[in-house]
Amino acid sequence: MAETLSSLQDLATSTVAPQPEPPRHVQKLDKYGRAYATGKRKDAVARVWLKPGPGTITVNERPMDAYFARPVLRMILQQPLVVANRVGQYDLTIAVAGGGLSGQAGAVRHGLAKALTYYEPDLRPMLKQEGFLTRDSRVVERKKYGKRKARRSFQFSKR
Repeated sequence: MAETLSSLQDLATSTVAPQPEPPRHVQKLDKYGRAYATGKRKDAVARVWLKPGPGTITVNERPMDAYFARPVLRMILQQPLVVANRVGQYDLTIAVAGGGLSGQAGAVRHGLAKALTYYEPDLRPMLKQEGFLTRDSRVVERKKYGKRKARRSFQFSKR
């Protein structure tokens, strides 16, 4: 049990248990030297593999420009690389499924940020501050019975 202290002198001489160190993040790689992470957004799930290379990005076995045709989606996808100043240093292989293109781009961004922290743990504070490591939990509200949609009621008529 804890010892009883009766004065400030006892407090100064007592042994205080050292505070445990915060968890140390280590590099997580598979047997091929790649970092793997899963990202999610709405109904989309993205699996991201990251390895050093010239910077080719493949999404569902297609070039990124062909899969994400809108420039805004490509910008969302590359945000973690731009913030970490690692554009063109890693090859990305991405498998994404579910949801629409916007949700898929958000899922890829989340997975890419996690994979970057697994490959380079020192980038974690920078990416966490930008909010890329937080899973956006907003999803579509379900439809309720007696309603036309989630909240919209059927049109009222007096007749």
